[in-house]
Amino acid sequence: MTSGTTVRPGAQTPGRAGSYELRKHSPLYRRRTRAAWGFALPFVLLFAAFTVGPVLMSLVMAVTDLRSRDLRNPLAVEFVGLDNFVAVLQDPLFRKAAANTAYFVLVGVPLALAISLAIAVLMNSGITRFRTIFRVGYYMPVVTSIVAVAVVWRFLLHPDLGMVNQALGWVGIEGPNWLESTTWAMPAMIAMAVWRSIGTLIIIFLAGLQGVPTSLHEAAALDGAGAWQRFRHVTLPTMRPTILFGAVITGIGYVQFFEEPFVMTQGGPLNSTLSVAFHTYNQFGFGNYGYAAAMSYVLFVAVVVLALVQFRLLGERDTPRKPRRTLRPVASKEIGR
Repeated sequence: MTSGTTVRPGAQTPGRAGSYELRKHSPLYRRRTRAAWGFALPFVLLFAAFTVGPVLMSLVMAVTDLRSRDLRNPLAVEFVGLDNFVAVLQDPLFRKAAANTAYFVLVGVPLALAISLAIAVLMNSGITRFRTIFRVGYYMPVVTSIVAVAVVWRFLLHPDLGMVNQALGWVGIEGPNWLESTTWAMPAMIAMAVWRSIGTLIIIFLAGLQGVPTSLHEAAALDGAGAWQRFRHVTLPTMRPTILFGAVITGIGYVQFFEEPFVMTQGGPLNSTLSVAFHTYNQFGFGNYGYAAAMSYVLFVAVVVLALVQFRLLGERDTPRKPRRTLRPVASKEIGR
């Protein structure tokens, strides 16, 4: 090859783009494209019919005064703009439901994360025998029917025969009527939700803990760091993406919590366990379709805001932090690797 035709490494050879275009529009390429779309078409149709379609229709409903009586005469529906959203924000019952949901999320999500992480750390380091049995045991509530869970928890929280009040009676404490008390009904809902959700978080955190390099712990131990210091300065920073993932999926589920009050309390007593999702469900049942659709979009915005806050608090920092004083040369060298 002469110097005039020599091609430098990384340079495109003459005619390569043209040959690529020919291959792209060749009969074989078109057949493969049609075959790919043929395989994907059933999912695309189902997704468009049962996901994209309802989402667009709910958006249309949110800006109209559609009610159940209008189903016989859809042409009578009027465009109301943002009136439904204004009515939602001015509704005292919605504000009560929003306060209950915020209470449920702000208490339940950190509690579920803390308990799950503590159990995962113990299972990853302290428990060596029967580890699989413990994993299955903690994950069983996740796959158990909410009806079965509700039956068990209603029995546990029974004011006279429940095991919780009996256990409190052994230490001289008179237990309340959990599900009929405006003070204790929501904490009981949070306890049941945390018990149901920690199984998934434990599995996630166990996977994250197995990715923490043991060399970091060994280097920190050589520097004189104790178990708590190693957990705080080695495990937690390394687990930040995993904790963020667990916080996001748990927060999204907790903002939309519906099954617990629906099965256990029907939103009572005195709407103390009424959630935004349950209130939206009731409005659809009452036939206020436009109002309920607007409420569902307010709930969607709340989910987005919560996810953004979690990314802000638990996401990776752009600016590097200064090394902590507790990490001495050996640990700093290992982290630098």
